[in-house]
Order: sequence, then structure tokens, then C-alpha cells
Amino acid sequence: MTSIAAAPAQAATRAFSGVMRAAARNVRWTVVISILLIFGSFICAAVIQMRRDRVHALNQAAAIQARRAQELAADFGSTLDRYAALGTAFANAGVSIETSAALSEAGGPALQNIAVLDANGKLLSEMKRAPNDLLPLPRETLGSARLVRTAFPADAGASIVLAFPERGRIVLVQLATRELFNRATTEDDVLATPDGRLLAAGRNWRDLPPYESLSLGHGRAETRSLELASGRRLIALSGLRSWPVTAGASVQVGEALSGWYGALPLYFFFILGPAFAGGGLAVVFVREFERRTRPGSADRLLKAKRNDEAKLLIRLADAERRAVEADRSKAEFITHMSHELRTPLNAIIGFSEVIAQGLFGAAGHPKYQEYAQDINEAGRNLHSKIGDILEFANLEAGKQPIKLAAVDAAAVARHAVEEATGKAFSRKVRISLTVPEAARAIADEYGLKRALNNLLANALQFTGDGGLVRVQIRSDEYSVYVNVQDNGFGFTTAEAERAGEPFLRFERPGGATGTGLGLAIASSLIRRMGGNLNLSGKQGEGATAEIRLRRV
Repeated sequence: MTSIAAAPAQAATRAFSGVMRAAARNVRWTVVISILLIFGSFICAAVIQMRRDRVHALNQAAAIQARRAQELAADFGSTLDRYAALGTAFANAGVSIETSAALSEAGGPALQNIAVLDANGKLLSEMKRAPNDLLPLPRETLGSARLVRTAFPADAGASIVLAFPERGRIVLVQLATRELFNRATTEDDVLATPDGRLLAAGRNWRDLPPYESLSLGHGRAETRSLELASGRRLIALSGLRSWPVTAGASVQVGEALSGWYGALPLYFFFILGPAFAGGGLAVVFVREFERRTRPGSADRLLKAKRNDEAKLLIRLADAERRAVEADRSKAEFITHMSHELRTPLNAIIGFSEVIAQGLFGAAGHPKYQEYAQDINEAGRNLHSKIGDILEFANLEAGKQPIKLAAVDAAAVARHAVEEATGKAFSRKVRISLTVPEAARAIADEYGLKRALNNLLANALQFTGDGGLVRVQIRSDEYSVYVNVQDNGFGFTTAEAERAGEPFLRFERPGGATGTGLGLAIASSLIRRMGGNLNLSGKQGEGATAEIRLRRV
């Protein structure tokens, strides 16, 4: 049975081998088959990439809408709490024209009316008019309003009514839907009850979604795909914390895939371009091959030339490999030597402190104690420089771990300025800090703090006594900018072009230079975080270092 079943497979294999051998004997058939295989491979790769990009675009749109839904829930939650506070104030205040006017002005155009009912739903007082269109309340709504906060639509969706208990009474706050959704960013958003009843919708909703599509159930957030008559939509739902209301942010699938649709011509070029190029090269190859079929001196010369070119390419590849190995060996050598140097330095620093402090008795001569302090200071300076070299070597070798997360750049800047305050005070240099309350950026907290410390150290080092160093943070829609500006010597034109290169030091009158790695380490850290470090300045006018990071 096994041999019978394997017979068709063996026959197919023999047939395919025969076709391939026949094609190998004919160069043109070989080229045609190869082009077909390459063309098919490009088609498959392009189709797979198109599907992956489409799924990625939809997932990205869903993530954006989920974040928008959470922000919308927080925004509407605080808004409804504010109007509930106005309703509570009206219920607990004495009924007067002045009170009603003040609360109406505080509520703005969205506040249509406030009414107070007793526990049985009988009207006790109203702010503007008797809510005859709302009374009597349905039994289920009345029962819920006696115990917890609730919300329901009114005026055929033109308004939302908040109902909640207050000292044995029931307060109704009627809000205009159009005023709640008066911003352009809420045109595709909705408000609904947890069981799916629609409370309000933005004006871009041409047809209303079914109940089950807006029902959030027991979860706090969820993203769904809706098939509507006006087209397919992605909607993200998020519940409000203090109200039985669900906020939904949505987007048309066609709008979410607009970038993907725009990339379709590139996919077709990716498929057809290599195919036509391969066909043209195949024609050239066949003609050249047929021209070389007859052996001769010219053919041997061309073959010898091709061998020389091949040898040259091999040498170039070997040189490139050696250069990469040399860079790697250099980084590993610096790392190992830095560790070997730091170990005895720690011993030198420790023993010099013991001698300088006289822990085991006074030294034989006062000069010994002075020399021990000098040795300790020199050892610490050398230890710091070796630490910079080790850190730079680790950054160049890719061994420094970078963990990107949402970081408050303003808090990091405040901490860095606090650490630099002592050195600035000793130099009589004033540090000006201008930062917002929070500036959230995508960065590594330790790396950002290290970069800021280096920039502040450079600014303080090259700023004269009584000078000024400014630290400022600003942001736009996409980025967060951290500026460190001093009024020191600045850069010459030649120095500005090379600033930030490793081991590059600029001599300054009256200033001691270090290893030339401060700016290089800061630039490497910011670059690995996906940001940029720009250095600018003019001679005699100070220098400015600007860190640009992606905004959260």
C-alpha cells in the first residue's frame, strides 16, 4: 500500500526533474522560469506585507481610539460631576431668582434646567421651567434615582438628564446634547448607558448603532468593529468612573486605512518594478551569454577580468569585516581596561582617605596628610574620567540598557537642577528653571537624567563667575524640547561643526577641560532614546543645547 501511494509522488518528482534538466540545457527557458519564480516570490511577499500593514494600521487606529475613549470618559466624567454639583447646590439653596440666575450662568448654554423632586417623583422646585416633558419619571428610573446616579435621554436625543439622590430628594439636571458635543474632536463620539441605550452622538454618525454594539457589560474598556449602512467603523468604549455612562470614540475604517490606501501604488511598484527590471536584465544576460558561447582570447580575457573583479570585491568585503571587528575589539578593550583600572583606583582612593583622616593615628609629618589629600583628589578625578570612558564604551558597544517609557521630563529637569545647585552656588552662577508642571516624553529616565547632568556640568564649567544658565522645557503636538543655555564662551564656527564628537576638547581661558566625552555621552544617550541633541551658539554669546524627545 505504501509503495502504491508513493508512486504518483515519485512520478511527479521525475517529471519535474526532467523539465528542469531540459530547461537547464536551454538558457532562455532557464531565464524565463527564473523570472517567473522571482515574480511569484515578489507577489507573495508584497501580498503578505500588504496584509500585515493593513492589520497594523487597523490595530494602530484601534489603539488610538481606545486612548481617546479613556480621555473622553475622563473629560465627560468631570463635566457631569460639575453639573451634578450645580444641581446639588440648587437643591440645597433657597429658591430665589438670584440663585437660579447664578447657577444658570455657571452652567453655561449646556445647562437647560434643574428640577428637584421628592422621593415619590413629585416636583418640589425648578430652576427655569416645570419639566413637564420629563414627568412623571418611569418607575424603573425613579427607583434607580432614589439610590444611585443614573442618566437617560430626553427630547428625542436632544438632551441628557442626570438623576441622582440628594438628602431624600431626587435632583434632575437636563443638559443639551449639542453643547456637550460642540467640539470638532467629538464629531465621531457617542455617550450611552452600560446596557447600550444611546444617550448622545456626534454629528458624523449617519445611522445609529444597535444596542448590543454599545453595551459595555462588566468591563471598563473594549474595542469593537461595527458594520453599519454608512460603512464599517471601529469604536472603543470606556466607562465613566462615577456615572453609569459609557463614552465611545470611533473612526471610519476607510479613514483609518487612508495611509494604507496611499501606499498601494508602492506595493504595485514593488511587484512590477523588479519583474520588469529582471526581464530586461535577463534579455541582456541571454544575449551576452550567447555572444560568449564561442571560446576565444576575448572570452578568456573577460573571464580573467571578472576573476580580478571578484578578488577585489572579496578584498573589499574582508576589509569591511576587519573594520567592524576592529571597532568591536576596541570597544571591548576599553571596557576591560576601564574595569582593570578602576579596581586599583578604588584602593588608592580608600587608603589615601584613611591616611588623610588619620584613622590609625597621625602621619609622621603634616606634609604626608597634605599629599594624601592630593592623591585622593587626583584619584577621584581619574576615577570619574575612567567612568566616562567606560560609559561611552558601553554605549558604543550597545551594552547600555535603554528602557523607553513615559517619563516626566519636567521632574527630571528639576532633579538635575537641584543636584547642580551646589556647584553653581560655589561659582556664583545663577540657574534659571522654566518648566511646565508636567512634560511627559518617551525616554529612559536614567539616560535623560545623565544627559541633563552632563549638559549642566558643561554649561557651569564654561560659564564665568556671576553668569547665568537657563533650563527651559517647551512642547508641541509631537515633541518635548529641553533647552540648556549659558552665557559663557560659546562656540566658534569651526567648533560648532564638530561639537559632540568623542574625545574632542575645546580649550577655554581659565577653564579646565575633561575627557571630551560629556557631550558625546549625552548625544549617544538621546539618540538611543529616539531623540536628537542639537548644539548651537556663537563665540562670546554662550551655547545652547536642545534635547528633542517624542511626546507621549
